[in-house]
Amino acid sequence: HVQLVESGGGLVQPGGSLRLSCAASGIISSNYGMGWYRQAPGKQRELVASITSGGSTNYADSVKGRFTISRDKAKYTVYLQMNSLKHEDTAAYYCNLVDTWSRDYWGRGTQVTVSS
Repeated sequence: HVQLVESGGGLVQPGGSLRLSCAASGIISSNYGMGWYRQAPGKQRELVASITSGGSTNYADSVKGRFTISRDKAKYTVYLQMNSLKHEDTAAYYCNLVDTWSRDYWGRGTQVTVSS
């Protein structure tokens, strides 16, 4: 059973930075992808960034150039460095892991609030 635990959310002013972390534990296949999604009140959950087992990354257009996803495979941890934060980045951010058998796992989320 895979568990994902996010950390690093909080309140930040516009233009500021935050770094989210997600640590995975449990039975994890050798090849897996991880990613970050977010959901703002009244909106659907959307992909923010993802990284494959091989290290290829993908970003939502709205965060390109501002956010960077990375991972430490030895620690089963994925990070999301968020710079130049905007009001519209305010949302609950969820960590996702997809294993070799295409099974989805989700964290419980961490809140990011961008406000002056």
